[in-house]
Amino acid sequence: MRVANSWKDYVVIATGDGEKLEKWGGFTLLRPDPQVIWHKKTNLKKSADAFYERKDGGGLWHYNKTLPEEWKISWKDLKFIVKPMGFKHTGIFPEQAVNWEMMMNLISSSKRDVKVLNLFAYTGGASVACSKAGASVTHVDASKGMVERAKENAKLNGISNIRFIVDDCGKFIEREIRRGNTYDAIIMDPPSYGRGPNGEMWKLEDNLADFVELTKKVLSDKPLFVLINSYTTGLQPTVIANILKSVFGKDNVEADEIGLPTNEDLILPCGASGVKIWKNWQFCMKTTKLLW
Repeated sequence: MRVANSWKDYVVIATGDGEKLEKWGGFTLLRPDPQVIWHKKTNLKKSADAFYERKDGGGLWHYNKTLPEEWKISWKDLKFIVKPMGFKHTGIFPEQAVNWEMMMNLISSSKRDVKVLNLFAYTGGASVACSKAGASVTHVDASKGMVERAKENAKLNGISNIRFIVDDCGKFIEREIRRGNTYDAIIMDPPSYGRGPNGEMWKLEDNLADFVELTKKVLSDKPLFVLINSYTTGLQPTVIANILKSVFGKDNVEADEIGLPTNEDLILPCGASGVKIWKNWQFCMKTTKLLW
């Protein structure tokens, strides 16, 4: 497992009984987590500044103290906005720091101009990271609200050259194919389930392989990497690796679980990632180092 242990402004304090207590900068939040099926040792709600409670197919935030509507945290030299939102979200998936670091390393080590396409791009953590490493980034997400949040994260980091697109990712890819546009690196973090504006259904296990096949048509003739991330419970890293190998070839493909350290000396699992890398190098995902 690759563990995102490079945070200073974020930590998982405690876990148990379907919940995780996290410190985001100066504030503690308690959120549900389906992976946490072990028991907790203390009442975590009492330690939280705010906690999210599921209710009637949705949920609500409850506050034990007054918090700002949003605040900022840092990872290395990047800054991000934290805001408690619906469906327990905060605007950041901190475990993705392992992927940010890996992609930044690949881009900066390539010593060339790199065009990156970030699909299902949410609030732009990967977009900001890749741009900071020197890439030209196109950020695509179907949610206008999330794209606006991504723009705010870019502005916070002094970045003004990311191309932001509000669109269905599949339809955007199809248009890029017709336009003849290509990219050197593709990132995707697709949802488990989704529904398009015209009732189109997305189900990860049914649609992911075809979608990855489609993205191959916008890959340049000098590709750098393709990265797939998923938080879908039960999707094994080997499945991601097999999709990457079947579409892009078997060489230089790695996949693994990703997770977060906790103050309890446990590792909180947070899904899986896989990457296909081109060029004459081997890449070690566990150390995020290029091995020439």
